[in-house]
Amino acid sequence: MKVVVLGCGTMGYVHAAAFSRMPGVTLAAVCDMDGERAERVASSLETAYYTSFEEMMDAVDADVVSVALPTPFHKEYVLKVAALGKHVICEKPIAPTAEDADEMIAACRAKGVRLFVGHVVRFFPEYVDLSKRIGSGAIGTVGVAHAKRVGSHPGEHSPWYADKEASGGVIMDLMIHDIDYMRSLFGDVKSVYALNRTEPSLDYALVTLRFHNHSAIVHLEAHWGYPGAFTTAVDFAGTSGVLQYDSSASKSLQVRRTEAAAAEKSVQVPQSPSYRDPYFIELAHFIDCIRSGAEPIVTAEDAKKAVEVARAALESAATGQLIRLQSTTGEAR
Repeated sequence: MKVVVLGCGTMGYVHAAAFSRMPGVTLAAVCDMDGERAERVASSLETAYYTSFEEMMDAVDADVVSVALPTPFHKEYVLKVAALGKHVICEKPIAPTAEDADEMIAACRAKGVRLFVGHVVRFFPEYVDLSKRIGSGAIGTVGVAHAKRVGSHPGEHSPWYADKEASGGVIMDLMIHDIDYMRSLFGDVKSVYALNRTEPSLDYALVTLRFHNHSAIVHLEAHWGYPGAFTTAVDFAGTSGVLQYDSSASKSLQVRRTEAAAAEKSVQVPQSPSYRDPYFIELAHFIDCIRSGAEPIVTAEDAKKAVEVARAALESAATGQLIRLQSTTGEAR
């Protein structure tokens, strides 16, 4: 199966590197409007590069296009890929709005191509294990959950992240990982309340979720501008026990200064302490779904729902109001 990657930034390289070593997959080309960046990625992975999407698609008979562009370009290029009759893997968030997501989903369906969205946390071995334990009733019924995701501000390295209209800020770009994960556990979100503080080099959000068909109270915390290593943590308190995961727990005590964080000249991406690469697992799963016709662990509809919750959080933070959402079954607001 031939795959091409559109976008050679941090996530584009992650995708391209995974495809380059995936059995039964050929990384046929990469593309980026920045020719030096495209050439650098192509050279490191021994593939072709282009600076024009149209030229790449004319030259390469790809089966799958991986879209790893900034969020504002997701809709435009997913629609272009679908029009060419190619399957699409798109980085999260699927789109800036649920309406855009609906259009993308409909276009892919109309052309008979698959659309997959990279909500990679569902593929982290640690989070998969947490899900299994919660599903098996290991801690009884979950009453309260808290998830934290913190790292340096990506806007210091890629300016579009600092444009909240473009990126959606820390809620849409980072917290959406945990929004999707909690939806996978507890179902459709009933209400959202959010606080969000932003400064030129800081974006911090605290969001509370309640659910239509589960009594759990979920608190989500996300922080761009944290002066240390990228860290994720999650706690679940149930009627008969507690589950906890902290990505930094296996490391010795570290003291990080703001200057040290600023010296890391790249956008931080989540990493797993497991020897199994969750990005490779995710992308291989999507390829397997194309081959088999199976439904993916994360559907495009799931990705749209995560955007709806993130947009509700942004609205709540802006208005100070609790925002209520409908369930998939159409429950009243």
